Amino acid sequence: MISVGIIGASGYVGGELLRILLRHPKVDVKVVTSRRYAGEYIHRVHPNLKGLTNLQFSGKSPEEVLDKVDVVFLSLPHGASLKIVPQIMDCGVSIIDMSADFRFKDPERYKLWYGFEHPYPDLLKKFVYGLPELHRDELRSAKYVAVPGCMATAAILSLAPLAKAGLIDEKIIVDAKIGSSGSGGKPSLATHFSERFGVIRVYKPVGHRHTGEIEQELEYVAKKKFKIGMTAHAVNIVRGILTTSHAFMIKETSQTEIWKVYRTMYRNEPFIRFIKSKRGLYRYPDPKIVIGANFADIGFEIDEYMKRIVAIAAIDNLVKGAAGNAVQSMNLMFGFNEKEGLEMPALHPV
Repeated sequence: MISVGIIGASGYVGGELLRILLRHPKVDVKVVTSRRYAGEYIHRVHPNLKGLTNLQFSGKSPEEVLDKVDVVFLSLPHGASLKIVPQIMDCGVSIIDMSADFRFKDPERYKLWYGFEHPYPDLLKKFVYGLPELHRDELRSAKYVAVPGCMATAAILSLAPLAKAGLIDEKIIVDAKIGSSGSGGKPSLATHFSERFGVIRVYKPVGHRHTGEIEQELEYVAKKKFKIGMTAHAVNIVRGILTTSHAFMIKETSQTEIWKVYRTMYRNEPFIRFIKSKRGLYRYPDPKIVIGANFADIGFEIDEYMKRIVAIAAIDNLVKGAAGNAVQSMNLMFGFNEKEGLEMPALHPV
């Protein structure tokens, strides 16, 4: 049994962490913080958790809660973790950071994709990229984990086997569609119901920050560089991500060969499902059938005319794209069954 704290637990990702961890048999959630909701019961902010806990949000600073926990989840806005991680490291507590602040190994990528110079470049190598399907062995001995971006997770999982097998060209196009919860719980004009409902809106046609993560991880598995062109859309769902990636074949490749590549890499992965059927409604990955679960559904199709592989992935952005991935990484860090607390099926219909 380990003791857990969540710093910044009032947002959607913090709420999803609580939903999973409160039912985890090896976890005792000791403290959750929120300056805005200090003193309030958790269910006032996360009403779906009523009856599961009597915890209240604490207004204490991160440093004040570290003596109570074995591991701390940082569910903070980008840039906020940078300000507190060095102090937490000094206290000896394990860290699982949900932000982008420690995802890149090369500090130069922060200049390119986030427009700032990372103040602690020496700490970047201490963090393991929290994608178990690619970094399982590293996570087993990790002290610090940087959880991947949600759209990056979907794109990487669908493309990594193709890149590793050397089947595709270094230039790839990623089309990503995400639900409104990806914008977080803080309202804005763009997330206001009247403006958000019913949309299929291109909001980042080029230069999306997750691009750098996809390039980093494909380079990691393939040992060569890739260039990703990514376009992100906001669509009329609350949860879910669909990435449709267009990769061009280096050589003639059959359906059987591609199946072999995917199955070789993901054969024993507990949360990867292959979705490719000739009949039925859900012939390819669809976010609708992963909502609430930690699954990543992956499929593909070959375009003979363009010599193109269309790699498709669907995840719940708050689960496999955030909290579920974090808990899966935590399980590996502490020697638990990797599936502990995460074996819930998706909801259907939603």
